[in-house]
Amino acid sequence: MIFRELRPAFSLVVLFTLLIGLILPGIFTGAMQAVLPWQANGSLVRQDGQVIGSALIGQNFVGVQYFIPRPSALSPAPYTQATSGASNLAPTSRALLASVQQRVTAYVQAYGPGPVPADAVTASGSGLDPDISLENALRQAPAVAKARHLPAGTVIALVQAMAHHAFLGMIGTDHVNVLKLNLALDQRPVS
Repeated sequence: MIFRELRPAFSLVVLFTLLIGLILPGIFTGAMQAVLPWQANGSLVRQDGQVIGSALIGQNFVGVQYFIPRPSALSPAPYTQATSGASNLAPTSRALLASVQQRVTAYVQAYGPGPVPADAVTASGSGLDPDISLENALRQAPAVAKARHLPAGTVIALVQAMAHHAFLGMIGTDHVNVLKLNLALDQRPVS
């Protein structure tokens, strides 16, 4: 008797599991593989046939010859795609304020006095943001140019050429992908 009552429920669970859990994802995955294969496969960036990163995940570039990404809240290993998350510190947190002040001081020492872009001293919500603001990239450009023995105008022009601008001039922000920008710089000859 009870089986007769439960059979429709079990049938629906099996039906919806097959439909929503297997068939629909298979259709969407196949469609995206056909229409947008680079994005569907993780936006992987290759150099000399090797995968060196994803355009969707920030990387920890170190050294004055590179543009530095947004700070990562992930610890102890920043920019690890195995984990994602923010610091969960409240805006009133003394620890957050101290870390931001520390980053502001380091940024001003590295790139000179002037306004410090917010994305240069605050971590993103995921801790994996691959982009920096155009303002941040332009502030870093003279120091990167100096470290690479390139004219500042050359590096600034590269930043401007690689910038993604706000959609319709108002949706989103002007930003630059740090991995792609640093790879483009690495492909330039050093003088």
